[in-house]
Amino acid sequence: MLRRRFATVLLLLLITATATPAEPLVLREGLVLPGGRRGRREAIPADPVVARIVAGTWTPPKAGEAMDFGEGRDRKWEPIPSQDDGFHAPPGSYLAVDAESPEDRVMILEASGHGAAYVGDEPRVGDPYATGYVRLPIKLRKGSNPILFLGGRGRPIPVKLAPPRASAELNAGDVTTPDLVEGEALEADAAVVVLNASDAPREGLAIVARVDGGPEVRTPVPAIPPLAIRKVRFAIRAEPKPGAADRPLEIRLVDGDGDGSKLDEATIPLRNRRPDQERKRTFLSDIDGSVQYYGWVSAAPAPGGDRPGLILTLHGASVEAIGQAAAYRPKPGLHIVAPTNRRPYGFDWEDWGRKDAIEVLEKTSAELGVDSRRTYLTGHSMGGHGTWHLGVTFPDRFAAIAPSAGWVSMFSYAGASRAESPDPVDELIARATNPSDTLALVRNVAGRGVYVLHGDADDNVPVSQARSMREQLGAFHPDFAYYERPGAGHWWGNECVDWPPLIAFLREHESPPIDQVRRVDFVTMSPGVSARSAWATIESQAKSLAPSAVHLASAPEKRQIEGTTENVARLAIEVSTAPGPLDVTLDGQALNGVVPEGGSIRLARSTDGAWSALAGPTPPDQKGPRRDGPFKEAFNHRFVLVHGTTGTPEERAWALARARYDAEVFWYRGNGSVDVVSDAAFLDPARADEFRDRSVILYGHAGSHAAWGPLLGDGPVRVDRGVVRVGDREIRGDDLACLFVRPRPGSAVASVGVVSGTGPAGLRLSAAPPYFVSGVGFPDLTVLRAGDGARPPRAVAAGYFGDDWGVDSGEFAHRD
Repeated sequence: MLRRRFATVLLLLLITATATPAEPLVLREGLVLPGGRRGRREAIPADPVVARIVAGTWTPPKAGEAMDFGEGRDRKWEPIPSQDDGFHAPPGSYLAVDAESPEDRVMILEASGHGAAYVGDEPRVGDPYATGYVRLPIKLRKGSNPILFLGGRGRPIPVKLAPPRASAELNAGDVTTPDLVEGEALEADAAVVVLNASDAPREGLAIVARVDGGPEVRTPVPAIPPLAIRKVRFAIRAEPKPGAADRPLEIRLVDGDGDGSKLDEATIPLRNRRPDQERKRTFLSDIDGSVQYYGWVSAAPAPGGDRPGLILTLHGASVEAIGQAAAYRPKPGLHIVAPTNRRPYGFDWEDWGRKDAIEVLEKTSAELGVDSRRTYLTGHSMGGHGTWHLGVTFPDRFAAIAPSAGWVSMFSYAGASRAESPDPVDELIARATNPSDTLALVRNVAGRGVYVLHGDADDNVPVSQARSMREQLGAFHPDFAYYERPGAGHWWGNECVDWPPLIAFLREHESPPIDQVRRVDFVTMSPGVSARSAWATIESQAKSLAPSAVHLASAPEKRQIEGTTENVARLAIEVSTAPGPLDVTLDGQALNGVVPEGGSIRLARSTDGAWSALAGPTPPDQKGPRRDGPFKEAFNHRFVLVHGTTGTPEERAWALARARYDAEVFWYRGNGSVDVVSDAAFLDPARADEFRDRSVILYGHAGSHAAWGPLLGDGPVRVDRGVVRVGDREIRGDDLACLFVRPRPGSAVASVGVVSGTGPAGLRLSAAPPYFVSGVGFPDLTVLRAGDGARPPRAVAAGYFGDDWGVDSGEFAHRD
């Protein structure tokens, strides 16, 4: 169920295929090149093939051609045939095809088992988990069309090019739908993938949906860029009907701006559940506006009429959230809620997986009237890791946590690593992964119950992961239970999650009311991820993404607060007792008679270490819990991808292709649905309300993007052809890629993420950093240099802006 480490082998399939326009191209011969690099989570992949693509020196190989991997020996390309289910390549395959076309035309690329693809030099999303539902429109030119597929996991890799059914079509292989409930009407959102199988933007489409012969509901489809896909929302309405049989959902894709003609259609079965059965419920995510779902088992009636509690349960890799929910029997007085992690593999419950879990927790807690003091967290396998991760990150959201068969962290199990003696640039990049460090945050759970469950014969997640956490907890924790199931493997039935002693342990715990908490000991790696414990909020850090801690004691009867801090620049303390001044002692400094404002006091520490009281709320132009960086955090707040159109034809083509690629990757990894628009559309005054207060990802540089000035102005970072300027420093070359984040003007929460480059090689390099992979982090700013193709790309600058988003107040490092 979980990801396994693997040795990378490079596979290249090279074939010339021809067909008439109505026939599919099925590729059956190729070349394989054994590699030697192990798969790992890297911010800057050291990949010799990608290095050549970026540098513009890659050419399709021939049988017998050698390639230098820097190991003291060459590796040669050798022929490999395809079998009935595809090419049986070892893990880490690279696939390339040269499809000969008799004319210019659009075809649908159908492949699986690969990590990514290059159609010419344009990146396209892969299907590493072999889902089989990745279908991408591509444009074939008359003659030769080289396509290169990168990195697989060892599954067979079939490759086919099929003619489109229409100029726009549905892909019902990937849908998000709710369940029906017997005897209940339903009005809800669903989603399906739409392909634009033309080389022009497609507008004016609509989806018409009808459940089981009931009323039709028509939903407009957002504009879809050329040769792009998007998982689009549509509304459904169902009348109540008895019986538990599936009911058909019929959907039609129609030309809404034209004659309303049908372009494509599909029928999707909807489950009809009894009220006591697990069910799927859909919602619109604030991350990107997409349709997501969660699994839910409603609480069984409980005596006493108290507000129900909630168990948030996290699934393992390859498991659907509804399957996780189905493992539980209904619990008296306890709702079971299973978020998705955005996909069965998703983000390991980190990054957007973590956001999904908290978004679902907040939504269901409000809708179901949950007692927040009886909220619990558990999960199995990857979800066991998620239990550790969310539990130590958000300690006061849960009364108790219970990981089952869970691995500890990216560093203990999932392939992330840290250099023993990094230089300043590498240290700043590595620091961006600190929120993944479970052990650095483990003492946050000291005030919460912990139940650890693991099989002692687990051949997937070794029991040593649980034993190491037992040793950690034993050093400080007064309230944890540990059970190894003798002879049990990784999955030993539903009791892996619905284990009676585990459930009983959770029920025994309640979170204390905040006004009864007398001591707060809390560590965070980023206020933008987690800032608060009980009545204390770490608003900003002196050193970004380094551990920040508070150790505070409250004596409300004396109106005193005393304690110490580490790496804290601003601190807020909620005051729940009667109004009046407080005496505060921080790090040995006394601040007497501090008057609360709005129920709290706010304190700041100067660069010389002196604390002082602050008046008023945090200014929106300062870093804080609502907007703190680093780069990946820009992909939030219903972010929109904006490609530049004011540069050269090559720059315009790159910007559109890069935005499309990120939209595809976020769809595949995060079940996402992202607006992709031009700079002209984004700046259109008529659409200002549509984009207000949303984060923006800008693709281009100052000379190729019309929104650069309005969004970034005269900020401290500027990218132009041939140069990146960071404060007073210039980095020159046309092979530089630059990723950075800034606050969006006029918004207190939205950010501007920038994906840029100084020339063709730098622009191509921008696709290499895997920022949608969990366990990989990027600072506020990263500058990469492509090199000549013989050597892998490397970082030449990295850093974090200061509390005021300045360079001089921040922390940056450079190297040649």
